[in-house]
Amino acid sequence: MLYLAQVQLNESVWNEKSVQPLELRLLAIQQSEHCWAVIEPEVIPLTNTESMTAGSLVLADISDNREVLKLENVKDWVLDLVKQYLTIGVSPSFLQQEAERTEQWRQELTLQSQDLTRRHLEMEARREQIQTLEDKLKQEKEQLEIKAAQLKIKAESVQVDSGC
Repeated sequence: MLYLAQVQLNESVWNEKSVQPLELRLLAIQQSEHCWAVIEPEVIPLTNTESMTAGSLVLADISDNREVLKLENVKDWVLDLVKQYLTIGVSPSFLQQEAERTEQWRQELTLQSQDLTRRHLEMEARREQIQTLEDKLKQEKEQLEIKAAQLKIKAESVQVDSGC
């Protein structure tokens, strides 16, 4: 895992030797490519400290069993962050505004989706009503045609009976 860490002097093992005992104080962990989380500081001993000085910030690649695999000065990483985000105006307030705008859009889209669903259900209900009315009109038409045919038969039989 990749951590942002600070090199610090381990005063608990300070002695009169010429080598200063150093340790890493882990400050943040990389969760994904563009996502970091600040963590409760944790201290890890450093064994190879020849190029490190107390107070330096480093990127530390640390194994699962808490061994330091690689240390890298943060200068290039910080400069890359500045180039990527700060030169184009990406600031915490900008990100907050964008998050608020995104949430507002999400809410508007949810409302629009609910409105479309409601309209679809209304149209479906109207379609069913129209279908029911059409079926009813067909039945009434058939009944009228039957009655018209019956009346025609009665009228013909009346004409035959009256001798016209």
